[in-house]
Amino acid sequence: MTIQPPAPGEPRRPHGPRDPGDAWVEAPTGERYWGRFGAAGLLAVDADRGVLLQHRVSWSHFGDTWALPGGARHQGESARDGALRESAEEAGVPVDAVQPRFESVLDLGIWSYSTLVADVTTPFEPVISDPESVALEWVPVEDVASRPLHPGFAAAWPKLREALGVRPAVIVDVANVVGSVPDGWWKDRAGAASRLLAQLSQLATQGVDAEQLGLSATRWFPFVAAVLEGDARAAEQVDHVDVVRAPGSGDDEIVAVAHRLIESRNPVAVVTSDRGLAARVEELGASVRGARWLREQLG
Repeated sequence: MTIQPPAPGEPRRPHGPRDPGDAWVEAPTGERYWGRFGAAGLLAVDADRGVLLQHRVSWSHFGDTWALPGGARHQGESARDGALRESAEEAGVPVDAVQPRFESVLDLGIWSYSTLVADVTTPFEPVISDPESVALEWVPVEDVASRPLHPGFAAAWPKLREALGVRPAVIVDVANVVGSVPDGWWKDRAGAASRLLAQLSQLATQGVDAEQLGLSATRWFPFVAAVLEGDARAAEQVDHVDVVRAPGSGDDEIVAVAHRLIESRNPVAVVTSDRGLAARVEELGASVRGARWLREQLG
């Protein structure tokens, strides 16, 4: 593998100094891939308008094709952060207007490309802010394949489209998970619940390996709901987690949350080692993961 700097007319950052990641990676067989530390792009999904695509200028690599806003990752930058930064720079995508759903990674060993699929939560109009773009358009999902697509995106699109119908959710029985480790939680139930919620917030941001959820792609960022009961209801609020404070039975509230989420999300997994509760949510169509499973995901 060799690293080559960009030549005139090749991809460049629109603002600021060049990053060390802005270089070609050349394979021994001669193929070239943009991004010394890999590359990432954003597939923004709008429920009403479709997906956001970029029409690449003719002089760019595989010019006059349609692909995703994206580019080379910076050194030490996660694929998620790289995709959000690049789409903001190239298409004016507001970081707080999208909610990441999953990542799909093409790993060639010497180079990787990560597609971050994210749902639009606040409608926005894309803005061309990069010389590599001829146009930016919201394209209906059913029309994407009819466009002249970048070869890499064309190869990835069938599996990406198939995964667009998947919206996972994880519901956590906080009392059961907290009680699975004898660390003195009974002395301060609210404090123990707060610590678990903080970990769940981090999990929601970092994501879960697709295999752990029985899904395709590479990594998912599921909707996370955590149900509190009793003294644990005084736990502190956290970002990225839907904290539900049960007015009565925690089990009844978990069943109610599962019933509600199953109507709009799939699959829905409930984290509990309570067999009675597990049977109730499985009757609704949810799957069950034990407390140990979640502890392993939290590290």
